[in-house]
Amino acid sequence: MSSLLRSRLLTFVFLAFVPALPLFAEGGAIGPIRPAPKYILIGFVGGFVRHDNPHHGPVQLAERLKRTDSKDAYVQVFENRHRKAAFRTILRLLDQDHDGTLSPQEKDRAQIVLFGQSWGGAAAVMLARDLNHVGVPVLLTVQVDSVAKLWQNDTLIPPNVADAVNFYQPHGLIHGRQGIRAADPARTEILGNYRFDYRHVPVPCDRDLSWFDRVLTPGHAQSECDPRLWSEVETVVREHIELPANMAVADPQP
Repeated sequence: MSSLLRSRLLTFVFLAFVPALPLFAEGGAIGPIRPAPKYILIGFVGGFVRHDNPHHGPVQLAERLKRTDSKDAYVQVFENRHRKAAFRTILRLLDQDHDGTLSPQEKDRAQIVLFGQSWGGAAAVMLARDLNHVGVPVLLTVQVDSVAKLWQNDTLIPPNVADAVNFYQPHGLIHGRQGIRAADPARTEILGNYRFDYRHVPVPCDRDLSWFDRVLTPGHAQSECDPRLWSEVETVVREHIELPANMAVADPQP
């Protein structure tokens, strides 16, 4: 093989593979820089529900948000026990230059909404607290019939949260947190603690409820499939993000 042909072959091989190679700088590899999503919306399901169970309110809300805000927002639902995975996901999305740390500018760009039902409501508050520890602000937390685990406190909203709202029902063996408050009222506005009652007007669920749900926790179970309640949640979420031009949302009236 002539030296010219060998040179051209090596050049071709190099050009073919160089796009796949990482760029190296002092301190490690630098991946491709992509724009971060404008909004990060993270939801949590309650109990032992899977993150993709279509019968549950947080999953249904996430699907609606994805359909209308998919270009500007990252929307994902997690199991409540996977809060740390959600935390790492948020940090990764905010780390636009992929250097492994968040600059003040990257933190300031954060526009995060957290929502959840039952244990998922408490997980949303706990995740907001995790983000507070690293200086990341949160636009909004939404709790739906929030239930804290033994070592958790879902009543006190951390000061990195701008707005927080709580929806609850008061009946049954398991029922939601009836009131939330701000750790720093000067930095966090509590939009309201809104009560829903299913004793006189029960809500049918599009799934078979267990005996436990039907007899001991009917209101709590209905809070995760109440279309009116989740319409209110969707309204308050959309009020904190830019709506598509062709999307109209009625004022919330819990």
